[in-house]
Amino acid sequence: MSAEILRVHPDEPQRDRIDYIVSCLRKGDVVAMPTDTFYGLAVDPVDLRAVERIYQIKTRQKHKPLSLLISGLSQAYELARDSDAMLDKLADKFWPGPLTVIVRAGTRLPLRSTAHTGNVAIRVPDAAIPRAVVERFGRPITATSANLQGASECTNAACVRDQIGDRVPLIVDGGPTGRALPTTIVDLSLGPNRWEILREGAIPTHEVVMVLQR
Repeated sequence: MSAEILRVHPDEPQRDRIDYIVSCLRKGDVVAMPTDTFYGLAVDPVDLRAVERIYQIKTRQKHKPLSLLISGLSQAYELARDSDAMLDKLADKFWPGPLTVIVRAGTRLPLRSTAHTGNVAIRVPDAAIPRAVVERFGRPITATSANLQGASECTNAACVRDQIGDRVPLIVDGGPTGRALPTTIVDLSLGPNRWEILREGAIPTHEVVMVLQR
């Protein structure tokens, strides 16, 4: 069965369409939607059947945790265990934006949602559609890229349809994404005042270093 395509305004998402997307998430569906980098696959991260479905869709290795989209720093505190000033610095400078931060996960997330690593990758996207969904949903959503394992990431809905349109029930078409680079990933799970840049993406390494070394 082919996915339903739902067009949503990228800058001013229609309330009724956001409500429809949220209703799909609440019943356990996987929804492909745009972020500020690539299109991602969204589910409720505490719905383990939905989480498992993402791994099946992407043929993703199950030891790799899924990243989460959040609405702001307060939600990050709810998810993270032992967060410190480094998270505050990064959030103040780069959120909303293409920065993913890995932190130690608190007890709100099932271990399966962290791929049994005990860590969670979080970010606040600079895109109206996923932010509206998270705010309406009331909790984070997953954001792993909407593509098959090993295939190129998608910056438009047509690409998602061509790769996995027969595997997801709903694709949100919010037009092309604003960037063609992945997020920069910073690991803060290493302990107090320790950090590591795991991937340079849309935010250059030197900008991250400048913020963390203040």
